[in-house]
Amino acid sequence: MLVDAVAARRVEGTEVVLVSSGAIAAGLGPMGLRARPRDLATQQAAASVGQGLLMARYSDAFAAHGLRVGQVLLTVDDVTRRSHYRNAFRTFARLLELGVVPIVNENDTVATTEIRFGDNDRLAALTSHLVHADLLLLLSDVDGLYDGDPRKPGTSMVTEIRGAADLEPLAIGKTGASGVGTGGMQTKVEAAGIATEAGIPVILTSAARVGEALRGEPVGTLFHPTGRRRKTRLLWLAHATSGQGILRLDDGAVRALTQRRASLLPAGISAVEGTFSAGDPVDLVSPTGVTIARGLVNYDSTELPGLLGRSTRDLARELGPAYEREVVHRDDLVLL
Repeated sequence: MLVDAVAARRVEGTEVVLVSSGAIAAGLGPMGLRARPRDLATQQAAASVGQGLLMARYSDAFAAHGLRVGQVLLTVDDVTRRSHYRNAFRTFARLLELGVVPIVNENDTVATTEIRFGDNDRLAALTSHLVHADLLLLLSDVDGLYDGDPRKPGTSMVTEIRGAADLEPLAIGKTGASGVGTGGMQTKVEAAGIATEAGIPVILTSAARVGEALRGEPVGTLFHPTGRRRKTRLLWLAHATSGQGILRLDDGAVRALTQRRASLLPAGISAVEGTFSAGDPVDLVSPTGVTIARGLVNYDSTELPGLLGRSTRDLARELGPAYEREVVHRDDLVLL
């Protein structure tokens, strides 16, 4: 049903990118596993076995409509680092230009963080921004967002969300308050927030109504855009990474980052915590303990302690011109 709906739009000329789950589930049977494994290594093994099987099923199903598919496995690095982001964008653009349906999943077989239920919703939101999508369609097992538990009488679907104020009465994420706070729906609402903040409208409905949604019929819940398009790398940096370490800043550095949108220099850092390498995301924390930003650091954690509180001019004079660079450049930094 999903393939039929996507293929119908693709044949009409609409470009569609499909973000699909199912790789781990597809690998369970062939590996003799009765339930989803809890440890990361076995999840990755199941994904490795299942990914090919899943793509084979998609390939056969789309072939019945005369369409080809292409697998795109993404990691956070693919879109937070400049060169990787350009490569990912070009790959999508060329696949769509050639009439191929890209099928996206996180590269579970090499993921270094726990594979969590709901991550594909966030991946879909970020991918929609990467490919400059006109619409993000999120599919669930219910036909929209409700003002309570949809299994109970007296609840009704919320057909439009125009901002955070519309979500507050729905108790998203609160246990016992309503059915919408359970697992999958919460991640979908969070994913919708990522897309709408970046200027992309979102429709949330059930998989059973995918055909109607793709035809533009009024189904499910429409989330209206609340912001403008942002740099794709920074959107991923804010929503798809976690800090590998902490840089504690003084008040002057906090003002420079938040008010002047300046780069972070060694002189404004008071302490370094954690172990990280150049190019890793790190959290930038104010003197009061508030995480104000995340950025890609230009030094290893072992290098930084000897540079703290010193000007780049002094460092360049003493250690060489390579040490005149910023700790975090403003183009690699997002305010949180």
